Amino acid sequence: MKVYTTDKIRNVVLLGHGGSGKTSLAESMAYLSGITSRMGKVTDGNTLSDYSKEEQKRQFSISTSVIPIEWDDYKINILDTPGYFDFVGEVEEAVSAAGAAVIVVNGKAGIEVGTLKAWELCEKYKLPRIIYVSNMDVDNASFRQVVEDMTEKFGKKMAPFHLPIRESEKFVGYINVITETGNRWQGKDVIPCEIPEYSKANLEICRETLMEAVAETSEEFMERYFGGETFSEAEIRAALRTNVCDGSIVPMTMGSNILCQGVYTLLDDIIKYLPSPENREVAGINQKTNEIYHADYDFSKAKSAYIWKTIVDPFIGKYSLIKVNSGVLKTDDVLYNLDRDIEEKIGKIYVLQGNKPIEVPELHAGDIGALAKLTAARTGNSLATKATPIKFGKWEISTPYTYMRYKPKNKADVDKISQALQKITHEDLTVKNVNDAENRQMLLYGMGDQHLEIIVSRLLNEYKVEVELARPKIAYKETIKKTSDVEYKYKKQSGGHGQYGHVKMRFGPSDDLETPYVFEQEVVGGAVPKNFFPAVEKGIQDSVVKGPLAAYPVVGVKAVLYDGSYHPVDSSEMAFKTAAIGAFKKGFMEAHPVLLEPIETLKVTVPDSYTGDVMGDLNKRRGRVLGMTPVAGGKQIIEAEIPMSGLFGYCTDLRSMTGGRGEYSYEFTRYEQAPSDVQEKEVAERAAKVAENNVDE
Repeated sequence: MKVYTTDKIRNVVLLGHGGSGKTSLAESMAYLSGITSRMGKVTDGNTLSDYSKEEQKRQFSISTSVIPIEWDDYKINILDTPGYFDFVGEVEEAVSAAGAAVIVVNGKAGIEVGTLKAWELCEKYKLPRIIYVSNMDVDNASFRQVVEDMTEKFGKKMAPFHLPIRESEKFVGYINVITETGNRWQGKDVIPCEIPEYSKANLEICRETLMEAVAETSEEFMERYFGGETFSEAEIRAALRTNVCDGSIVPMTMGSNILCQGVYTLLDDIIKYLPSPENREVAGINQKTNEIYHADYDFSKAKSAYIWKTIVDPFIGKYSLIKVNSGVLKTDDVLYNLDRDIEEKIGKIYVLQGNKPIEVPELHAGDIGALAKLTAARTGNSLATKATPIKFGKWEISTPYTYMRYKPKNKADVDKISQALQKITHEDLTVKNVNDAENRQMLLYGMGDQHLEIIVSRLLNEYKVEVELARPKIAYKETIKKTSDVEYKYKKQSGGHGQYGHVKMRFGPSDDLETPYVFEQEVVGGAVPKNFFPAVEKGIQDSVVKGPLAAYPVVGVKAVLYDGSYHPVDSSEMAFKTAAIGAFKKGFMEAHPVLLEPIETLKVTVPDSYTGDVMGDLNKRRGRVLGMTPVAGGKQIIEAEIPMSGLFGYCTDLRSMTGGRGEYSYEFTRYEQAPSDVQEKEVAERAAKVAENNVDE
């Protein structure tokens, strides 16, 4: 592949709802540009971008893939992203590397939740965009309906650049609104044709909208427009490019991916109207001077780049996908990784075509490429030179809130599973592997149930280790509400030295629920010698790890040793520790033990129309609604307090209640006494486990 300068590069992310046709559009682009000699199909599992076994098996995209296309002496880096919400982290990474977007809308299904989410992402990152309506060859696909719906939703900035020509319900050609010409497809070729009579009125409306937009770009144009003058095609295109780049106009076009119709014009429009990296800004902090450094994709400045994605594949190896922010990267350059404080020689430079690495001698500012075997590098790291160390800010990645407990099917695989999950977390920042030591469980976090299911499948197919997912244990804690006064004597005689420890202790609630226990001693007259005090405390320390009520950690207990007795020969540290453990169990159970449950502060963002359903559902989960705050876009943020146990399965339920439009986040607030029915259930489960001699489960 040729080396392209910054002005000849376009970085375009394909966004849209799952199943809208992003992957088939990328495939169609690759075919038209000559990368492939035949078009792959998602259903056949032979597309360029869906190359992993999981994607081929499930027939949808799971990770972002890059397909660089050479078109008319330009390079278009197409970033094909997943459409399903569980893989939003992949989309956010791709958006951080893109300079513009093509939002794909299914011509038959119309605007879907994924369309709205794609639009929100473009607004957030100020990405210029083109709306591409796919599946125009399908019966009932309506470009006009999508235009009307998008205009109603997002205002008059929606501007159709092409209109469909249909004959006998078939999609046979298109009208170019800018040039006011008709075109028909004849095989792969396009031939001029008459504009159908039924389209002329619509063409006039669309043309007028475009001319108004052109006129508004300058005072001179405005005067000419009101003077009844017409603009030349070159003037129209130049003005529209300005409008598209600043987001005041969003072009709309359409086509059929399978028939490769409309894709040619889309590729032309990407080059004509979407900005090259040199028209976009990027800044970091120079770590030497502590000043803002405007890299701005300037090839003449010091080399700098950032890693926007990592691929760790057991078959093709590790690749760090980079975007060059300034300078020109060349083979065998030495780059300094500011986040890891390490210099690494980058060796060869590649561009990835799906999973196929193609070696290139250099990458100019604004280009996207891949570096192999950067051992220390991670997604989000900044790369620069030691002389000009530029650190770039990290973009926002969604936080995973759905989690499950996992166990290895084969206990010998524990280390292998840990290593495999480490590789997966390097690749996917929305996956977390957490060791919940307090409750003796390993937790796997993801963006939804499907996400977790795919991770388990990947562990089996790619890393040959098997895990089982189960409902996680809630991090309950135990404490006491009243006081107790107990005596416990540990005495054992079995020939030779015996064991003797005798303690009298008071137990009561302490004010601090953050610490497990407070230990004090009030022994007088040496009833228990001082050298045994630490042993008594060690007994309490061991006891609070698994409480007597339901084997959960104990908090907020004050233990006072006030009396006891000892034997000059048989007493030992072990004996007093054992006596303290016995005293704790007895004293704890006599002091009105209660179970504490974790309470979370939950924020749910939903469109107004769903607030009633969501609040009703929260009540069923024992949630307490604290209030509602209206936010932009006709949405409400519902704030509530909810027990952690009420959040299990919430992700799936919220999506189904709101058609995928609801989002939520939560954070721990405090512990609160659990209702008696919850406590009774946990105590009964604990008793059943003890009966099965399976206490440590």
